[in-house]
Amino acid sequence: MVKVLTDANFETETKDGIILVDFWATWCGPCRMQSPIIDELDEEIGDKVTFAKMDVDANPQTPQKFGIMGIPTLIIKKDGAVVEKLVGFHQKEMLEEVLDKYI
Repeated sequence: MVKVLTDANFETETKDGIILVDFWATWCGPCRMQSPIIDELDEEIGDKVTFAKMDVDANPQTPQKFGIMGIPTLIIKKDGAVVEKLVGFHQKEMLEEVLDKYI
């Protein structure tokens, strides 16, 4: 199940393992297109990668810390360090390729 992150729990919830965080907002069309892809990946490889989402409107501090200027933005963290930052909508196959580098 995709985790919901907040400014308060971001650091604790993303410090271990491989985590893909989807920064999004309810009003964002491309974000709504990205969301079902994240859900599909979570079902398929959620045992190897943790998938999480953060609403940038409700949680402005963390996106600002990571310099997120546009959404959707996906960051991949491995053991607490950001290893990839992807801006804009991404197809499932492309995300699988990127994640395979870290699994």
